[in-house]
Amino acid sequence: MAKDDSDIYAALLQAIERGEFQPGSRLIETELAERFKVSRTPVREVLNRMESQGIASRDGKGGLIVAELSQDQLGELYDIREVLEGFAARLAARHAAPAEIELLKEMIASGKLVEGEARELAIANKQFHQQLHNCTHNQYLQQMLSSVQRSLALLSGTTLAEPARVVVSEKEHRMLVEAIENRDEDKAEQVARNHVKNAYKTRLKIELGW
Repeated sequence: MAKDDSDIYAALLQAIERGEFQPGSRLIETELAERFKVSRTPVREVLNRMESQGIASRDGKGGLIVAELSQDQLGELYDIREVLEGFAARLAARHAAPAEIELLKEMIASGKLVEGEARELAIANKQFHQQLHNCTHNQYLQQMLSSVQRSLALLSGTTLAEPARVVVSEKEHRMLVEAIENRDEDKAEQVARNHVKNAYKTRLKIELGW
């Protein structure tokens, strides 16, 4: 049960990621307060925070809803994600400690990035990228990447629901870790940027129903 603002925020964001609140769904204080067994005050604080982050927006009646991304916004989101993930990979190749690289290799070897249901794959993938972001040793870049991740929560489903994407993604992860281990900054950035570009292509197919 959520007990404070941070708990409520995390729980609501996870619910949005799971699709329990679809883009355009109303976010009603009283209903959320009942859901999380808290007063309306912390819920209001969380909703204000989400609105400031672009996760929630106002509808025509002034109420809060889960934000909806237009096709243009989707492209903009992946554009900035490509740049940030590429730079993160470059910094990881420069700064990652041997133990951090070993952890990335262990995450790949575990099979969790290729085996399981789509949601399980998405969770494992998020953990892998979080570890990669930690390897940058740059807190400001990590904050920007966290902001992008929050916006990605607004997208329905996961690109890893597509079997072909899982296969390609796993290959890209291996190439990325190899480049980081070899301290090849240019290669690491190139692989990371291509990784995001390919994810975007799959995302477009999902959003457009191809």
